[in-house]
Amino acid sequence: MSVQLLHQSKNPAVCVIVGHGIEAITSAVVLASLGQTVHLYADVEMLEQQLQQYSFERHLQALWQMYDQQEQIISRALPSSADNLLQIYEITGEASHLNDDDSAREQSSEVALYWLFLDSIKSVWLEESWITAFNHSHQQTLPVIISGIEQLGHISALAQRLQRAWVYYIPFVFLQDGDAYSSMLNPSLWLLGEKTANSSSQHLSALQPLMKQARARHCADIATIEFARSSIMSMLATRVSFMNEMSRLADSHEIDIQQVSHIMGLDERVGSSYLQAGWGFGGNTLPTELLQLQQSGQASRVDMPLLQSVIHINEDQKELIFRKFWQYFDGFIDNKTVMIWGGSYKSGSGRTVGSAIHPLLALLWSYNIQTLVYSDKARTELQALYGQQPLLELVNDPYAPLVDTQALFIMSWPLNSDLDVNQINKTAQPIFDAQNALTCTQVERLVGGYMGIGRAK
Repeated sequence: MSVQLLHQSKNPAVCVIVGHGIEAITSAVVLASLGQTVHLYADVEMLEQQLQQYSFERHLQALWQMYDQQEQIISRALPSSADNLLQIYEITGEASHLNDDDSAREQSSEVALYWLFLDSIKSVWLEESWITAFNHSHQQTLPVIISGIEQLGHISALAQRLQRAWVYYIPFVFLQDGDAYSSMLNPSLWLLGEKTANSSSQHLSALQPLMKQARARHCADIATIEFARSSIMSMLATRVSFMNEMSRLADSHEIDIQQVSHIMGLDERVGSSYLQAGWGFGGNTLPTELLQLQQSGQASRVDMPLLQSVIHINEDQKELIFRKFWQYFDGFIDNKTVMIWGGSYKSGSGRTVGSAIHPLLALLWSYNIQTLVYSDKARTELQALYGQQPLLELVNDPYAPLVDTQALFIMSWPLNSDLDVNQINKTAQPIFDAQNALTCTQVERLVGGYMGIGRAK
């Protein structure tokens, strides 16, 4: 479905979004692509920061700029209270903080929905105060959508405290970092929690195209969708940690875990997703989900040893590639120079939150090791974090600096970009492949040593 075709849909009602995260930004752009006018309220500094940090989302960025210029997306500073926000759209309210033209335009707008992103508002609006504001609003028939990751049952409790029937919960289980716009426009799984059953088709008309485009979708009560969201994300994390644990056993048996992963994926009961061994998982979503689930278990006094193991394995796995490096050189690693390819927490992303590059850099620097890092998408973030570190040099070419290094680490190489083994072989240095980026054929062609995750050369 092209943007041009989507844009032909006209609806004068305004979708009011409150949030500054990538989910809120993507929602604004997708709704604008569906022909909606969007008013987005956010912490201005945080919004600009998010737009800069997600500059690798080039399609999303281009559409944001276009809709912003066309005023189909109008972004404004988040008011200090929900009362102030709601007054802008209340027929009897006053918008004294806007100029006359803005006030007239805002108050003449019919609101289609309010969409609240909890991670963006919790530090500004007290929970009790924004719920009270919405309960005192004159617009009780307008739908309110809530998105965010909280402890189990929390969002359901919020919905019950809101004294209106049309409250919904949308978890972003479909969002793919690096392809945010397309993954929301054509979601793999659309989950929708409803306070009032079977009401979304009537009260969420603006989102109907997304529901219809979804490859799979399911509506249920909000508490069930919360539990399903947490279960899905925790299962994905569990699969990753299980394969990483098996990769260590594969090392001791000289078995290639990649072949095992392929065989496992052939069994339809298992499926092929999230079976790749590597340095673990990072980002915001999975770690946040596990933390919230852990807290939910503690609050319910339910022991969750499997969850604890998943978290422990993932953290320990981030240091495994360094231990392989240390063992290869029998501990004589001081003052070396190494190359690192990639820094983001996953291929296609420019974010480094939760990435194994952070513990790796810290360990290498503790041995006074000079680190040359090639990371196209994550360069800006790494520069901001470590720009003053004298042992770090961000390079523009992945191959040329190899003549000056004694080892190569591969952390997150783009999946659709081939590695040039001929260039690597010019230096015959050992490769520590934390992503298992090299194919079996490429590994066989290497003249230097190779240490992957669960892959014996």
